[in-house]
Amino acid sequence: MLHAEIEIGSFLKARRAALDPADLGLPDGLNRRRVRGLRREEVAQLAGISVDYYTRIEQGRAHAISDPVLEGIARALRLTGGEIAYLRNVAAPRRRGGAGGDESLPGAVPGQTVRPEIRQLLDAMADTVPAMIVGRGMDILAWNALGGRVAFDLEGLEPSRCNSALLVFLDPVARELHPEWQLIADEVVGNLRAESGRNPDDPRVCEVVTELLGRSADFRRVWEAQAVSECLRGTKRIMHPVVGELEVSFESFRLSTDADQALVTYSAPRGSATERRLRDLADVVAREARPVLMS
Repeated sequence: MLHAEIEIGSFLKARRAALDPADLGLPDGLNRRRVRGLRREEVAQLAGISVDYYTRIEQGRAHAISDPVLEGIARALRLTGGEIAYLRNVAAPRRRGGAGGDESLPGAVPGQTVRPEIRQLLDAMADTVPAMIVGRGMDILAWNALGGRVAFDLEGLEPSRCNSALLVFLDPVARELHPEWQLIADEVVGNLRAESGRNPDDPRVCEVVTELLGRSADFRRVWEAQAVSECLRGTKRIMHPVVGELEVSFESFRLSTDADQALVTYSAPRGSATERRLRDLADVVAREARPVLMS
């Protein structure tokens, strides 16, 4: 599904089409443009390589592409930092794994387990900070009491469905929870595409992308735009069904000893309405967790 020769061609074509030749000082030429964006020969010229070589790169037929060539293409297409990283990953997948190491083998991926110390950290924040651990393919691997109820009710889901991308695009309540759903959807796809560039052979990443391509027209539309914009921090509005509107800041922290996992936290300014509502939510969760005493 996420083969490099398919990904690099689609990515480069999308980035060519996104550029306005006039912004780069390029004329229409003798024949007016029939499609938007740059022509292959213009990218090749700006990158300082032959048209034939650029064509082979875009078609996935070039091997061992050098760093200077990738840098030239990145400059020609005005790629962002995240897009450059993605291009390097899909253009030169052999560089990602160590020589002879298991990481270079398709499907040789360790299981997604959360260390007890990380679970302990989640529990320590349970009364005040919604938090969760997100792993490969955007699976939500663990959460504390508030994290499991700040948006979707994670405790009520099958483990295989506890996945940020699947929930945003397939859960029927997603648009009710997220009034700015399109923004959330774009962020999810940008993150998922960045991860697919780092780990194109990861079976869970491929499984999630394949399911979404088959079941969500909205996902296909955003995915085919080839946007790569990993979003690790920002703000999010949530229309919570119990405590009302929440406006939270989120931060993602990559775990130093578990590079494929990230701690995601949600917070609100002290004294804000959202902080009060998060406290109310914590009270609700605590009451629901108390055992019922039989008289």
